[in-house]
Amino acid sequence: MDLADLYRDVIVDHNRNPRNFRKIPPPCEHAEGLNPLCGDKLQVYVRMGADDRIEDVSFEGSGCAISVASASLMTESLRGLTRPEADALYERIHGMLTGTEEADIDTVGKLAALAGVRAYPSRVKCASLCWHTIHSALAGGGVVSTE
Repeated sequence: MDLADLYRDVIVDHNRNPRNFRKIPPPCEHAEGLNPLCGDKLQVYVRMGADDRIEDVSFEGSGCAISVASASLMTESLRGLTRPEADALYERIHGMLTGTEEADIDTVGKLAALAGVRAYPSRVKCASLCWHTIHSALAGGGVVSTE
């Protein structure tokens, strides 16, 4: 399967059937993300386990297909990671979305589908919104904007 097929199949599936689309009750880490250009809004919730690994991660909100699919994929990929591992994945995906890092299916799995967003520069902020938001949640929370 090439990246174009992966992009089409994975993005459509995760937009139509978003995984982990729910609120995690407190106590948990939380942040809000806004993309003023297209109106995407999401809330990201993270519960850390006793071993400082991500025990649960979820999101709620509204946005375009890319935004919802990216958040869904993100929640599937972060469970079980430590904060440093989650930060490293954030950096890798940010680089992949902005073109400073190549997509590698062997290292990022389905997340490589997000590399297809580079073909649509106006959608990079949509795909990166959830990643900026989880980065904020893991750093203590708040509101982030892609502007």
